[in-house]
Amino acid sequence: MKKINFSKIFAPFYQDLAVDLGTANSLVYVKGKGIVIQEPSVVAINQKTGQILAIGREAKIMVGRTPGHILAIKPLVRGVISDFEVTEQMLRYFFEKTKKNSFSFLPAFPRVVIGIPCGTTEVERRAVERAARSAGAKEVYLIEEPIAAAIGAKLPIQEAKGIFIIDIGGGTSEVAVISLGGIVTFRSLKIAGDQFNHDIIQYLQQKYKLLIGERTAEEAKIAIGSAISTKEDLKATVRGRNLITGLPDEIIITSEDIKRSIEKSISQIIEAIKATIDETPPEILSDVMQEGIYLVGGGALLRNIDILIKNEVKMPVKIIDDPLTAVVRGGGIVIENLDKYREVLTKNLSEELS
Repeated sequence: MKKINFSKIFAPFYQDLAVDLGTANSLVYVKGKGIVIQEPSVVAINQKTGQILAIGREAKIMVGRTPGHILAIKPLVRGVISDFEVTEQMLRYFFEKTKKNSFSFLPAFPRVVIGIPCGTTEVERRAVERAARSAGAKEVYLIEEPIAAAIGAKLPIQEAKGIFIIDIGGGTSEVAVISLGGIVTFRSLKIAGDQFNHDIIQYLQQKYKLLIGERTAEEAKIAIGSAISTKEDLKATVRGRNLITGLPDEIIITSEDIKRSIEKSISQIIEAIKATIDETPPEILSDVMQEGIYLVGGGALLRNIDILIKNEVKMPVKIIDDPLTAVVRGGGIVIENLDKYREVLTKNLSEELS
Protein backbone atom coordinates (compact mmCIF):
# COMPACT_ATOMS: atom_id res chain seq x y z
CA MET A 1 0.00 0.00 0.00
CA LYS A 2 1.38 3.37 -1.02
CA LYS A 3 2.28 5.67 1.87
CA ILE A 4 0.30 8.91 1.94
CA ASN A 5 2.46 12.02 1.90
CA PHE A 6 0.55 14.29 4.28
CA SER A 7 3.19 17.01 3.91
CA LYS A 8 2.24 17.49 0.26
CA ILE A 9 -1.50 17.31 0.97
CA PHE A 10 -1.34 20.04 3.59
CA ALA A 11 1.45 22.07 1.91
CA PRO A 12 -0.94 24.92 0.95
CA PHE A 13 -1.63 25.49 4.65
CA TYR A 14 2.04 25.66 5.66
CA GLN A 15 3.89 28.97 5.92
CA ASP A 16 7.63 29.08 5.34
CA LEU A 17 9.18 32.13 7.00
CA ALA A 18 12.33 34.23 6.95
CA VAL A 19 13.23 36.15 10.12
CA ASP A 20 15.65 38.98 10.77
CA LEU A 21 16.01 38.59 14.53
CA GLY A 22 17.63 41.92 15.27
CA THR A 23 18.78 43.57 18.47
CA ALA A 24 16.67 46.66 17.75
CA ASN A 25 13.98 45.38 15.36
CA SER A 26 12.66 42.01 14.20
CA LEU A 27 11.21 41.48 10.74
CA VAL A 28 9.29 38.50 9.39
CA TYR A 29 8.84 37.53 5.73
CA VAL A 30 6.13 35.03 4.76
CA LYS A 31 6.71 32.95 1.64
CA GLY A 32 4.47 34.20 -1.13
CA LYS A 33 3.42 37.31 0.81
CA GLY A 34 6.55 39.34 1.57
CA ILE A 35 7.37 41.25 4.76
CA VAL A 36 4.40 41.10 7.11
CA ILE A 37 5.96 42.09 10.45
CA GLN A 38 8.42 44.85 11.32
CA GLU A 39 8.43 45.52 15.05
CA PRO A 40 10.89 46.45 17.82
CA SER A 41 12.62 43.54 19.58
CA VAL A 42 11.25 44.56 22.97
CA VAL A 43 9.23 42.59 25.53
CA ALA A 44 7.46 44.02 28.61
CA ILE A 45 7.28 41.64 31.60
CA ASN A 46 5.50 41.83 34.94
CA GLN A 47 8.26 40.74 37.32
CA LYS A 48 5.79 39.92 40.10
CA THR A 49 3.85 37.37 38.04
CA GLY A 50 6.28 36.58 35.23
CA GLN A 51 3.51 37.48 32.77
CA ILE A 52 4.42 39.00 29.41
CA LEU A 53 2.38 42.20 29.07
CA ALA A 54 3.38 43.40 25.62
CA ILE A 55 5.69 42.59 22.71
CA GLY A 56 6.97 44.74 19.86
CA ARG A 57 5.64 48.27 19.37
CA GLU A 58 3.42 48.20 22.46
CA ALA A 59 6.39 47.16 24.60
CA LYS A 60 8.73 49.79 23.14
CA ILE A 61 6.32 52.56 24.16
CA MET A 62 6.82 51.38 27.75
CA VAL A 63 10.65 51.67 27.70
CA GLY A 64 11.70 54.09 30.44
CA ARG A 65 8.08 54.62 31.51
CA THR A 66 7.27 51.53 33.59
CA PRO A 67 6.78 51.12 37.35
CA GLY A 68 9.37 49.09 39.25
CA HIS A 69 7.67 45.72 38.84
CA ILE A 70 7.29 46.02 35.06
CA LEU A 71 10.44 45.60 32.98
CA ALA A 72 10.70 46.42 29.28
CA ILE A 73 13.70 44.47 27.98
CA LYS A 74 15.47 43.60 24.76
CA PRO A 75 15.96 39.80 24.78
CA LEU A 76 18.79 40.12 22.24
CA VAL A 77 21.93 42.01 23.16
CA ARG A 78 24.58 42.84 20.56
CA GLY A 79 23.15 40.37 18.08
CA VAL A 80 22.88 37.32 20.36
CA ILE A 81 20.19 35.91 22.65
CA SER A 82 20.56 37.11 26.23
CA ASP A 83 17.24 35.71 27.50
CA PHE A 84 16.24 32.44 25.86
CA GLU A 85 12.70 32.14 27.26
CA VAL A 86 11.75 35.72 26.41
CA THR A 87 13.19 35.35 22.89
CA GLU A 88 11.13 32.19 22.43
CA GLN A 89 7.98 34.03 23.56
CA MET A 90 8.72 36.92 21.22
CA LEU A 91 9.24 34.57 18.27
CA ARG A 92 6.07 32.67 19.14
CA TYR A 93 4.17 35.97 19.18
CA PHE A 94 5.51 36.95 15.74
CA PHE A 95 4.82 33.46 14.35
CA GLU A 96 1.24 33.51 15.64
CA LYS A 97 0.64 36.90 14.00
CA THR A 98 1.45 35.39 10.60
CA LYS A 99 -0.71 32.27 10.92
CA LYS A 100 -3.26 31.78 8.17
CA ASN A 101 -4.61 28.27 8.80
CA SER A 102 -7.02 27.05 11.44
CA PHE A 103 -5.73 23.48 11.60
CA SER A 104 -4.11 23.43 15.05
CA PHE A 105 -2.65 19.96 14.50
CA LEU A 106 -0.52 21.16 11.57
CA PRO A 107 3.01 22.57 11.90
CA ALA A 108 2.23 26.02 10.50
CA PHE A 109 5.90 26.88 10.06
CA PRO A 110 7.72 23.86 8.59
CA ARG A 111 10.78 25.86 7.50
CA VAL A 112 12.25 29.06 8.92
CA VAL A 113 15.37 30.92 7.74
CA ILE A 114 16.94 33.17 10.39
CA GLY A 115 19.75 35.69 9.92
CA ILE A 116 22.63 35.58 12.41
CA PRO A 117 25.75 37.75 12.81
CA CYS A 118 29.08 36.52 11.46
CA GLY A 119 31.34 34.94 14.02
CA THR A 120 28.58 33.72 16.34
CA THR A 121 29.65 30.73 18.42
CA GLU A 122 28.11 27.28 18.15
CA VAL A 123 26.39 27.85 21.50
CA GLU A 124 24.86 31.10 20.23
CA ARG A 125 23.70 29.43 17.02
CA ARG A 126 22.14 26.58 18.95
CA ALA A 127 20.30 29.09 21.12
CA VAL A 128 18.73 30.73 18.03
CA GLU A 129 17.76 27.37 16.56
CA ARG A 130 16.30 26.09 19.85
CA ALA A 131 14.29 29.27 20.36
CA ALA A 132 12.81 29.04 16.85
CA ARG A 133 11.96 25.34 17.26
CA SER A 134 10.40 25.94 20.66
CA ALA A 135 8.31 28.73 19.12
CA GLY A 136 6.89 26.32 16.51
CA ALA A 137 9.39 25.93 13.66
CA LYS A 138 9.91 22.40 12.33
CA GLU A 139 13.12 23.05 10.38
CA VAL A 140 15.48 25.93 11.09
CA TYR A 141 18.09 27.24 8.68
CA LEU A 142 20.62 29.90 9.66
CA ILE A 143 22.17 32.39 7.26
CA GLU A 144 24.90 34.92 8.01
CA GLU A 145 23.48 38.42 7.86
CA PRO A 146 25.92 39.94 5.32
CA ILE A 147 25.10 37.14 2.87
CA ALA A 148 21.37 37.59 3.46
CA ALA A 149 21.72 41.35 3.00
CA ALA A 150 23.65 40.90 -0.25
CA ILE A 151 20.96 38.54 -1.55
CA GLY A 152 18.31 41.07 -0.47
CA ALA A 153 20.17 43.73 -2.46
CA LYS A 154 20.10 41.34 -5.46
CA LEU A 155 23.88 41.20 -5.69
CA PRO A 156 25.45 38.24 -7.58
CA ILE A 157 26.85 36.48 -4.49
CA GLN A 158 27.25 33.09 -6.20
CA GLU A 159 29.55 34.40 -8.93
CA ALA A 160 33.36 34.47 -8.79
CA LYS A 161 33.21 38.15 -8.05
CA GLY A 162 34.05 40.07 -4.90
CA ILE A 163 31.25 41.86 -3.04
CA PHE A 164 32.06 44.10 -0.07
CA ILE A 165 29.13 44.72 2.26
CA ILE A 166 28.79 46.63 5.53
CA ASP A 167 25.74 45.95 7.70
CA ILE A 168 25.37 48.43 10.58
CA GLY A 169 22.48 47.19 12.69
CA GLY A 170 21.26 47.85 16.22
CA GLY A 171 23.62 45.59 18.17
CA THR A 172 26.39 44.67 15.72
CA SER A 173 28.21 45.99 12.68
CA GLU A 174 29.20 43.35 10.13
CA VAL A 175 31.92 44.00 7.56
CA ALA A 176 32.26 41.16 5.05
CA VAL A 177 33.71 40.28 1.67
CA ILE A 178 31.69 37.69 -0.25
CA SER A 179 32.57 35.57 -3.29
CA LEU A 180 31.17 32.31 -4.70
CA GLY A 181 28.41 32.19 -2.12
CA GLY A 182 30.72 32.36 0.91
CA ILE A 183 32.44 34.86 3.16
CA VAL A 184 36.09 35.36 2.26
CA THR A 185 36.96 37.61 5.20
CA PHE A 186 34.95 39.55 7.77
CA ARG A 187 34.89 41.64 10.92
CA SER A 188 32.04 41.65 13.44
CA LEU A 189 31.87 44.46 16.01
CA LYS A 190 29.60 44.93 19.00
CA ILE A 191 29.35 48.58 18.01
CA ALA A 192 26.28 49.81 16.14
CA GLY A 193 23.07 51.81 16.57
CA ASP A 194 22.54 50.99 20.25
CA GLN A 195 26.10 52.03 21.06
CA PHE A 196 25.52 55.32 19.22
CA ASN A 197 22.53 55.95 21.52
CA HIS A 198 24.67 55.30 24.62
CA ASP A 199 27.37 57.60 23.23
CA ILE A 200 24.83 60.41 22.85
CA ILE A 201 23.55 59.89 26.40
CA GLN A 202 27.10 60.05 27.81
CA TYR A 203 28.05 63.10 25.74
CA LEU A 204 25.02 65.12 26.90
CA GLN A 205 25.74 64.17 30.51
CA GLN A 206 29.32 65.39 30.23
CA LYS A 207 28.77 68.53 28.14
CA TYR A 208 25.34 69.74 29.20
CA LYS A 209 24.87 67.92 32.55
CA LEU A 210 21.58 66.59 31.18
CA LEU A 211 20.43 63.00 31.72
CA ILE A 212 18.23 61.67 28.93
CA GLY A 213 16.80 58.24 28.17
CA GLU A 214 17.72 55.82 25.40
CA ARG A 215 14.56 56.54 23.44
CA THR A 216 15.24 60.30 23.47
CA ALA A 217 18.82 59.66 22.32
CA GLU A 218 17.60 57.51 19.45
CA GLU A 219 15.04 60.11 18.38
CA ALA A 220 17.71 62.83 18.37
CA LYS A 221 20.07 60.60 16.37
CA ILE A 222 17.40 59.98 13.74
CA ALA A 223 16.22 63.58 13.61
CA ILE A 224 19.55 65.43 13.33
CA GLY A 225 22.37 62.87 13.45
CA SER A 226 25.26 63.14 10.97
CA ALA A 227 28.55 61.29 10.59
CA ILE A 228 30.39 64.41 9.38
CA SER A 229 30.23 68.15 9.99
CA THR A 230 27.92 69.96 7.56
CA LYS A 231 27.12 73.55 6.64
CA GLU A 232 23.51 72.96 7.64
CA ASP A 233 23.79 72.35 11.39
CA LEU A 234 20.41 70.82 12.28
CA LYS A 235 18.92 71.44 15.71
CA ALA A 236 16.65 69.49 18.08
CA THR A 237 15.21 70.08 21.53
CA VAL A 238 15.84 67.32 24.05
CA ARG A 239 14.33 67.02 27.52
CA GLY A 240 15.69 65.26 30.57
CA ARG A 241 16.89 65.81 34.14
CA ASN A 242 19.49 68.39 35.02
CA LEU A 243 22.20 66.53 36.93
CA ILE A 244 23.13 69.60 38.99
CA THR A 245 19.68 70.78 40.09
CA GLY A 246 17.90 67.45 39.85
CA LEU A 247 15.03 69.24 38.10
CA PRO A 248 13.52 68.77 34.62
CA ASP A 249 15.37 70.67 31.92
CA GLU A 250 15.50 71.05 28.15
CA ILE A 251 18.30 72.10 25.83
CA ILE A 252 18.85 72.58 22.12
CA ILE A 253 21.48 70.32 20.57
CA THR A 254 22.88 70.28 17.03
CA SER A 255 23.98 67.69 14.51
CA GLU A 256 27.54 68.64 15.43
CA ASP A 257 26.82 67.41 18.98
CA ILE A 258 25.65 64.07 17.60
CA LYS A 259 28.67 63.83 15.30
CA ARG A 260 31.10 64.47 18.17
CA SER A 261 29.34 62.05 20.50
CA ILE A 262 29.49 59.08 18.11
CA GLU A 263 32.76 59.75 16.29
CA LYS A 264 34.78 57.35 18.47
CA SER A 265 32.39 54.46 17.73
CA ILE A 266 32.26 55.40 14.03
CA SER A 267 36.07 55.42 13.90
CA GLN A 268 36.15 51.86 15.27
CA ILE A 269 33.83 50.75 12.47
CA ILE A 270 36.09 52.53 9.96
CA GLU A 271 39.12 50.70 11.38
CA ALA A 272 37.30 47.36 10.97
CA ILE A 273 36.55 48.25 7.35
CA LYS A 274 40.21 49.08 6.70
CA ALA A 275 41.36 45.86 8.40
CA THR A 276 38.96 43.83 6.23
CA ILE A 277 40.23 45.58 3.09
CA ASP A 278 43.79 44.75 4.16
CA GLU A 279 42.90 41.03 4.36
CA THR A 280 41.04 40.94 1.04
CA PRO A 281 42.82 39.05 -1.78
CA PRO A 282 44.04 41.38 -4.57
CA GLU A 283 41.76 39.98 -7.31
CA ILE A 284 38.69 40.39 -5.13
CA LEU A 285 39.81 43.85 -4.05
CA SER A 286 40.02 44.79 -7.72
CA ASP A 287 36.32 43.87 -8.08
CA VAL A 288 35.44 45.92 -5.00
CA MET A 289 37.34 48.97 -6.29
CA GLN A 290 35.31 48.77 -9.48
CA GLU A 291 31.89 47.99 -7.98
CA GLY A 292 32.20 49.84 -4.68
CA ILE A 293 31.17 49.04 -1.13
CA TYR A 294 27.51 48.37 -0.27
CA LEU A 295 26.01 49.75 2.92
CA VAL A 296 22.94 48.21 4.60
CA GLY A 297 21.20 48.17 7.99
CA GLY A 298 19.66 50.94 10.07
CA GLY A 299 23.06 52.60 10.47
CA ALA A 300 23.12 53.23 6.73
CA LEU A 301 20.41 55.85 7.35
CA LEU A 302 22.74 58.02 9.47
CA ARG A 303 23.29 61.15 7.42
CA ASN A 304 26.54 61.26 5.42
CA ILE A 305 27.95 58.00 6.75
CA ASP A 306 28.48 56.86 3.15
CA ILE A 307 30.49 60.03 2.45
CA LEU A 308 32.63 59.49 5.55
CA ILE A 309 33.44 55.88 4.62
CA LYS A 310 34.16 56.87 1.01
CA ASN A 311 36.60 59.57 2.15
CA GLU A 312 38.35 57.17 4.54
CA VAL A 313 38.79 54.16 2.23
CA LYS A 314 39.00 55.94 -1.13
CA MET A 315 36.37 53.72 -2.77
CA PRO A 316 32.78 54.30 -3.89
CA VAL A 317 30.13 53.58 -1.24
CA LYS A 318 26.51 52.85 -2.13
CA ILE A 319 23.54 52.70 0.22
CA ILE A 320 21.16 50.06 -1.09
CA ASP A 321 17.44 50.72 -1.41
CA ASP A 322 15.52 50.20 1.85
CA PRO A 323 18.62 49.19 3.87
CA LEU A 324 16.56 48.35 6.98
CA THR A 325 14.88 45.36 5.33
CA ALA A 326 17.83 43.98 3.32
CA VAL A 327 18.49 40.98 5.60
CA VAL A 328 14.88 39.79 5.80
CA ARG A 329 14.37 40.36 2.06
CA GLY A 330 17.43 38.20 1.43
CA GLY A 331 16.08 35.54 3.79
CA GLY A 332 12.79 35.74 1.91
CA ILE A 333 14.49 35.15 -1.43
CA VAL A 334 16.25 32.14 0.11
CA ILE A 335 13.05 30.63 1.53
CA GLU A 336 11.32 31.16 -1.84
CA ASN A 337 14.22 29.38 -3.62
CA LEU A 338 15.62 27.08 -0.94
CA ASP A 339 17.21 24.53 -3.28
CA LYS A 340 19.04 27.25 -5.22
CA TYR A 341 20.46 28.91 -2.11
CA ARG A 342 20.93 25.89 0.17
CA GLU A 343 24.72 26.13 -0.12
CA VAL A 344 24.79 29.64 1.40
CA LEU A 345 23.07 28.46 4.59
CA THR A 346 25.11 27.50 7.62
CA LYS A 347 25.07 23.83 8.58
CA ASN A 348 22.06 22.83 10.69
CA LEU A 349 23.25 22.18 14.23
CA SER A 350 20.58 19.67 15.10
CA GLU A 351 18.89 16.98 13.09
CA GLU A 352 15.85 18.17 11.17
CA LEU A 353 12.58 16.67 12.28
CA SER A 354 10.85 14.57 9.69
